[in-house]
Amino acid sequence: MSTQVSAAPVVSLREFQEARKIVSSFAYHTPLLTSRILSERTGFDVRLKAEMFQKGGSYKLRGPMNKFSHLTEEQRKRGVICSSAGNHAQGVALAAGVYKIKAVVVMASNATPSKVEATRAYGAEVVLHGTIWDEANEKAKQLMQERGLTYIHPFDDLQLITGQGTLGLEVYEAFPQVDIAVVPIGGGGLISGVSMALKASNPRIKIIGVESSDGPGMKRSIEAGHVVTLDKIDTIIDGLRVKRVGEHTFSVVQRCVDDRVTLPDKDLFEAMLWVMSHCKLVVEGAAASPVAALLHGLIKAPAGSRVAVVLSGGNVNLDQLKGLKWN
Repeated sequence: MSTQVSAAPVVSLREFQEARKIVSSFAYHTPLLTSRILSERTGFDVRLKAEMFQKGGSYKLRGPMNKFSHLTEEQRKRGVICSSAGNHAQGVALAAGVYKIKAVVVMASNATPSKVEATRAYGAEVVLHGTIWDEANEKAKQLMQERGLTYIHPFDDLQLITGQGTLGLEVYEAFPQVDIAVVPIGGGGLISGVSMALKASNPRIKIIGVESSDGPGMKRSIEAGHVVTLDKIDTIIDGLRVKRVGEHTFSVVQRCVDDRVTLPDKDLFEAMLWVMSHCKLVVEGAAASPVAALLHGLIKAPAGSRVAVVLSGGNVNLDQLKGLKWN
């Protein structure tokens, strides 16, 4: 079924470059690693953008660093609040520390304990509520009103998206010959920023997004031609566990993302173990999704294509791996 592409926000290459100056003042420039084994397995020239080496263990620091630079002095004095499955919480807490802003973070009560502990260690106040991000988000909006805090959306904010897109600039700088970038999709903030940054650098680069088929909010929305709210969500991978993607991110994905593929949680968890075993890198479930797509032959491209894979983070919930068998 064809869909009509809605008007999508556009971030210019200059805006991404300006955001990169802000983000790079504190964030690491993470490496783009050659993967011989994935290249041999797929027939592509595969490089891995290793965001597990980022401060906070994921790309999520980038967006808040850029967002906070645009807050007014009054907003900074009031403090900020966000909702998060875990990585956004750590990113906001870290960036708030840099800018000396009070941060309150609402996380689902079943959030990965290590992510909760890390968020507190970075100086944020943590409130536990609900079992999925959407429920935590409603609580965050309530506290925003009660305390007069500035709300920081985890993915549907253009300044945040622009910050996340600095990752795409780094990929292009290190690998200007790149043909395809494969990126996870949760709420859509990462793939929105990366796709716009890469397309601004070279419009011929193809962007492929990967979701869990146990909660494919973006896939269902693209098929419907508008943002939809999933009736239920079965994925247990917190970085992909979103019932409703963003309005901005939906529009950007419509315009900038060339293909979207889905795999069940089981395949994503097996890809986690595969990366750990063969690439010696610790990745979480969402970060492993692009590798899962490669391993299952879902990336359709000519042999020898140059493929950048975004490993979005390494904050692993080891309890989720119990019971999985690895051959």
